[in-house]
Amino acid sequence: MSHDTAHGAVLIASAALVGAAAWSGDPLTLPLAMMFPALWALAHSRMAAVLVSASYFLAASHGLPQGVANFYGSDLWFGLLLWFAASLSFVAVHTVLWTKRPGWGRAGRFALAAVLMAAPPFGIVGWAHPLTAAGVLFLGWGWWGLVATAAGLIAMTTKWWPAAAIALSGIWLWSAAFWTAPPLPDGFRGVDLEMGQSLGRDNSLERQSDLIATVMRVAGERDEIIVLPESALGFWTPSVELIWRDALSGRGVTVVAGAAVVDPQGYDNVLVEISAHDAGILYRERMPVPVSMWQPWRRFIGQGGGARAHLFANPVVELAGRRIAPLICYEQLLVWPVLQSMLHRPYSIVATGNGWWTADTSIVAIQNANTIAWARLFGLPLVTAFNR
Repeated sequence: MSHDTAHGAVLIASAALVGAAAWSGDPLTLPLAMMFPALWALAHSRMAAVLVSASYFLAASHGLPQGVANFYGSDLWFGLLLWFAASLSFVAVHTVLWTKRPGWGRAGRFALAAVLMAAPPFGIVGWAHPLTAAGVLFLGWGWWGLVATAAGLIAMTTKWWPAAAIALSGIWLWSAAFWTAPPLPDGFRGVDLEMGQSLGRDNSLERQSDLIATVMRVAGERDEIIVLPESALGFWTPSVELIWRDALSGRGVTVVAGAAVVDPQGYDNVLVEISAHDAGILYRERMPVPVSMWQPWRRFIGQGGGARAHLFANPVVELAGRRIAPLICYEQLLVWPVLQSMLHRPYSIVATGNGWWTADTSIVAIQNANTIAWARLFGLPLVTAFNR
């Protein structure tokens, strides 16, 4: 085996280890992703850079094939196909921008790759972005923490990467020693459910009654904002609104819950706000899950259906007089929805999901790790509500 072949094999194996370990679902492992730019920069050829990038991304997203198989009730082959397809943007961007020439030119190319993977169109599948580690390394630093993390990532592509790695490791250990989970926002409470794939598909009166009973039990005698998972209410209709408003009559409880608003052209994945006095759509999802929900190709073949992507709409919404940043499911894996919301200086983050299809994977844990990291970076309270 030649020296270059052995060198490449070590880089590829290391990238896989870094991807799997960083994106394990524990927020404290996220800083391991900071090693990826060094491995990318140490590649001796473009083909090696291809394999390093693919190895990192595929390892980081290793739960996708099983999740797809669960969702569609199929074997792993379809999941494997989507897994590889999802990696194409990440691999293509890092392949095209890789250069054999060391120095700040290479560092600048990696910085451009990081920007491209953080924003649409490439950022639509911009999972496993190393910038997410900012929330673990620089607690409460906000935008300055993001800048410091970006500088660290760029430094990892230069000849000074060993010194940068030592410095980042020291910051990581210091941060881990004082690590605490983000607090709940005052007056909020999230409710996790275990209703499997029936959640959102069972629109019966019995299901609505069960959810109402759960909300009342959690709220007790307190006037709180109770957050239910994505899709909890199923289809949002006047009848569902009436059932919930009647149930909340005489109470100061407000419910935020996931639902779907359907029309002939498709549907919106939304969060609704319900109280005894009023109800309506609070938030429309900016980025639904590609393929399974968001199907933009339907427009080009003259078909309706699929969830609409509202991309840069409603980054924050007003709830009980406070500005919140909602993130529904898939948005928690991406960078740009979070940063767009942070530009508006929200009071808290509200993260919901319907993760029944992620059984036997760490996908929900990774989503939680991401939202925890962003909340810690910007010093924000966080409330979550997931169905499994």
